[in-house]
Amino acid sequence: MEGFDTNEAKQFDCSRGCIVERTDEGELKCSYRQGCCKLEVYDWLPGVMQEKYKNYFEVRFKNTRKGIYVNASGQTIKMGDMVIVEAVNGHDLGIVTLEGPVVARQMVCKKIDPETATFRRIYRKAKLFDIEKWQEAIAREHETMIRARQIAAEMGLEMKIGDVEYQGDGTKAIFYYIADGRVDFRQLIKVFAEEFRIRIEMKQIGARQEAGLIGGLGVCGRELCCSNYISSFQSITTAAAKCQDLSLNPQKLAGQCGKLKCCLNYETAAYIDAQSRIPKVLNPLEFQDGLAYLMKTDILKEVMYFSYDQGSFANLYPLDAAEVAEIIRMNRRGEKPESLKTEPEPSNLEFVTAVGDDSITRFDETRKKKKRNPKNRAGARQGRPARPQKPGGRQK
Repeated sequence: MEGFDTNEAKQFDCSRGCIVERTDEGELKCSYRQGCCKLEVYDWLPGVMQEKYKNYFEVRFKNTRKGIYVNASGQTIKMGDMVIVEAVNGHDLGIVTLEGPVVARQMVCKKIDPETATFRRIYRKAKLFDIEKWQEAIAREHETMIRARQIAAEMGLEMKIGDVEYQGDGTKAIFYYIADGRVDFRQLIKVFAEEFRIRIEMKQIGARQEAGLIGGLGVCGRELCCSNYISSFQSITTAAAKCQDLSLNPQKLAGQCGKLKCCLNYETAAYIDAQSRIPKVLNPLEFQDGLAYLMKTDILKEVMYFSYDQGSFANLYPLDAAEVAEIIRMNRRGEKPESLKTEPEPSNLEFVTAVGDDSITRFDETRKKKKRNPKNRAGARQGRPARPQKPGGRQK
């Protein structure tokens, strides 16, 4: 949601994880909606408190920006509260999304040492005036982003502004941009400051971070991993696709960000472990009745399929990887097993769809032809006049 529309009673701001609504008395209410925001963390220790971490809270802002803050106000703060926090210049407004021992686990994940790190403070809970001002600043974000793109295009800068985030007090804005190379912002910041009358901060992000900010659905039908839970992006190469025997098709391997899909790394370790137990077959296996050629390998099942005909997939004989390794050692010693035909019957690899049948007419109703009774057919012909006999032919 970009801002608040008075024509609607309730709006969902999924970029910040809250619900904004206007009551019948005209009062603005904003509440935290757990599970709606990106990179949401589940509190699996609700109600459990530790004296050491009782004043540490995770505060969320727009999209994936969040941080650990210390409560210096003396007020009782709990998860879901809107709070005013310390910023570099002025103050910001955020939502408390975690409290208690889980915050300590987040510090460990982010490699933050509470003994040496410097935490920004939580000033107080947000008042109605603060929330009204916050929503006014949010309402300007979309218009500011469109105008900033126009200015960058007019100045001929090789960059793309992906998102704009206003600070809670409306005095500063963060411009998230994507650029392949280095961009000179000296003149651009001056133009932005004169145009929008705010302090400017430029923050460069990558293509994967932009996809995480925007969000969407992947080809698997689920929410994008980058917008759901991934916070650190690892390097992904085509070697991950090769070890899984995937087709090197850029259109299938690329995600919405235009880069290789992050999920390519999920099963890479399992495939590498399975491949370590599969022998390399450089030459055909020698049997007493001929040569057997490797046609296909099922990596996860560790089964290798061989055929006597190198150019056909019709008759394939499966062998376990351990058996193939033993046959290779026998061939090196000059020994030849009897035959592959002593193994189970050859199998034909067939493609099976999720529904078990790939015929496009599988849902069509089959029409059954009605069988006519021969007695009824003869009785109907008895009352009919005989057909005239054709000259030179017999009567039918």
